Formats: sequence, structure tokens, C-alpha cells
Amino acid sequence: MNSPTQDLTQAQNELLEWIKAYLKDFQHSPTIRQMMQAMGLKSPAPIQSRLKHLQEKGYISWQEGKARTLQIVDDVINGVPIMGSVAAGGLIESFSDVQENLDISEVFSKNDIFALTVNGDSMIDACIADGDMVLMEPIKNLTSLRNGTIVSAMVPGLGTTLKYFVKKGNKIFLEAANPAYEPIELNPNDVVFQGKLIAVWRKI
Repeated sequence: MNSPTQDLTQAQNELLEWIKAYLKDFQHSPTIRQMMQAMGLKSPAPIQSRLKHLQEKGYISWQEGKARTLQIVDDVINGVPIMGSVAAGGLIESFSDVQENLDISEVFSKNDIFALTVNGDSMIDACIADGDMVLMEPIKNLTSLRNGTIVSAMVPGLGTTLKYFVKKGNKIFLEAANPAYEPIELNPNDVVFQGKLIAVWRKI
């Protein structure tokens, strides 16, 4: 086990190192119950407290109450080299020297981002395909949400969907990026917005 991190308590560091090992072995985050068992605890409260401190100190990304959204911040690549430009028909210019890095650390430095797996093809024209992973940022102020923003929205009785947000008068429309799907018309009180899109992650 690594030496304790200076700004963490022994209990926080112990949990962090266990989570890192679990993620390495299983490629998905553990449940609160699994963390309780690993730490020898009978209540979820101490685990939730430690997770909150780890999040506040920037070691993990975690949506409170949803253990499966756990990510280790340090495990994310901070920079990807930009090697030139490419056109749809071919390479515009050859590359030999790395000119700059594409810094994606800002996306992952937010403590409250969470990921969702896309099911279906309703956003295919927005280049979001079935099986993609979308990174979402919680919507803290609904009044600042602009038309055309891609959001994850929970509609009671219908489930959670990824769509364009459009507000017209007193109505909310969730519009697909696929002409095969009709817009969903809702009253504002009939929908809960979970987050807005900040990045799409696709494994090739």
C-alpha cells in the first residue's frame, strides 16, 4: 500500500487505496456495501463521510448517493498531444513535432461530474452512439440552461433520457438528434434535469 497522503486521515487514505485497487481489478467502482465490508464497518455513514472528504480534497469524482459514479481523479490523463489537423478526405499536413497538448484535465477536475452509458440511437446525429459514455455536469441553476444544451432528464414513468433541451413559453421539449424520434413535450414540473453534457467518451 502507498504511503499515506499528507492531507488525508489514515481512514480516508485506507479507503482511497482500497478503491484504487478495486478499480484496477474490476474496472468499475464498488458499492457502498462493499466499501463497508472492506473497512469492517456496519454503517454506511462513515463511508459516505470519507467519500465526501476525498471528493472535497480532489482525490475522487463522486455523485453523492451513487457509488458507481466513483472515479479516481489522478488516474485521468492530463494532456493528449495535438499532432496536426485532419480532413475528412485525408491528412491536411504531416506531423513530426508535437506543438501543444490537448488539456482534458479541466473536464475531470470537477468534483461532481458523473458518467452515463448511452442506450439507443436517438442522439446519433449529435455523434453520440449506442454504447458511448457521456460525462455530465449537474445542473445547479435551471434558469441558466440554454436551448440546444444536451441534458440527461428524468421523466417520472418514462425513465432517464439524453436529449436536447428546448424551452418554448411554459413548455419544455426534449428533442432527439434523430428524425425517427418525436420531441417529448412536458410541463416544467414533470421533468427532473440531472446534468448537462460536457464530454463524450468512446472506446474504439
